[in-house]
Amino acid sequence: MDEMKAYVLINTELGQEKAILEALNMVEAVSRIHTVYGVYDLIVEVEAESMDRLKEIILNKVRRTEHVKNTITLLTYG
Repeated sequence: MDEMKAYVLINTELGQEKAILEALNMVEAVSRIHTVYGVYDLIVEVEAESMDRLKEIILNKVRRTEHVKNTITLLTYG
């Protein structure tokens, strides 16, 4: 089975983009991080071997990273 993938759109506390980017770069399942302008501050690509593992990483690693205000998760399929 192919790995599961999700994109997490993140709003950060003001001026904390770099700190969050550095923290998430240490998470093994995070494959890419993009700084963006607009409604969201970062887009994080997360990959895992199962949906349960993907959820665990997003809930326990990404969303609980210090200075993350809120997130929206987009799960991919196909």
